Amino acid sequence: MGILEAILLGIIQGIAEFLPISSSGHLAIFQKLFGMDQVGISFDVFLHIGTLIAVFIVFWKDILRLFVDGVGIVADSCVNVYRFFRSKNKKEPVEYIRVIRTAYRKFALLVIVSTIPTGIIGYLGKELVSNASDTLIIPGICLLVTAVLLFISDQMPDGQKTPKNTSYFNAVFMGICQGIATLPGLSRSGTTIVAGLLCGLRRDFVVKYSFIMSIPAILGAAVLEIPDMGKDMATTGVASYVVGMIVAAVVGYICIKTMLVVVRNKKFKYFSYYCAVVGLVAIIASFVIK
Repeated sequence: MGILEAILLGIIQGIAEFLPISSSGHLAIFQKLFGMDQVGISFDVFLHIGTLIAVFIVFWKDILRLFVDGVGIVADSCVNVYRFFRSKNKKEPVEYIRVIRTAYRKFALLVIVSTIPTGIIGYLGKELVSNASDTLIIPGICLLVTAVLLFISDQMPDGQKTPKNTSYFNAVFMGICQGIATLPGLSRSGTTIVAGLLCGLRRDFVVKYSFIMSIPAILGAAVLEIPDMGKDMATTGVASYVVGMIVAAVVGYICIKTMLVVVRNKKFKYFSYYCAVVGLVAIIASFVIK
């Protein structure tokens, strides 16, 4: 794979990761149609790291605050555990620290809770996702599912939930949906945003939640691919990895800003039509291209 192909894949990743049209589905279809089967899944992970950089740039204040509060949650929990065992030994009453005492701490815990089912599904389904990316029919079918989800989302009433009144069951549900959306053709952002809307989350909050909860998922995927990265880089070329990642980051930044407006104005139906067309083309192509 040359630099030009890396740039094209970076553009596709940057656009499709944050607009609800499935980056993994488009990458799988593009690689299959243009005979780029030699591109390893490690390259896809690098492209996702590029879009992850865009998330950090746009939401850096929220991410910094969530990190600080996440550390605070761990520290206060450790103090409470220490006080618990101390009280058992000395048989005296103990006063515990209230761990979740701010909206940001609740948000941090929600992201952690969502990450658990995503990680389990991602780990168990790694081989399935890899095999699915080698075909056209599965991304095509999943794009049709994405089209239906996006069309339904525009018909849904606006939710009112903020971190304060979002339940941990809601967080688990969104995490499960994010794990399932690792299948090529299922839009991660589209699936998790629709899941959040079904749970009654506010539209501005659900976009932020969706993008931030992708951070541990993408980092986890990168860790799982470390053993294969050396071999894949030798095949693809280090320069292609770096260029693709940078392009994905730049295009992703622009698309995050676009997505914030799209969700607020309920414009998912246009992406729904697009996903339906691309999905049908991919399914037809799967019977034509061998």
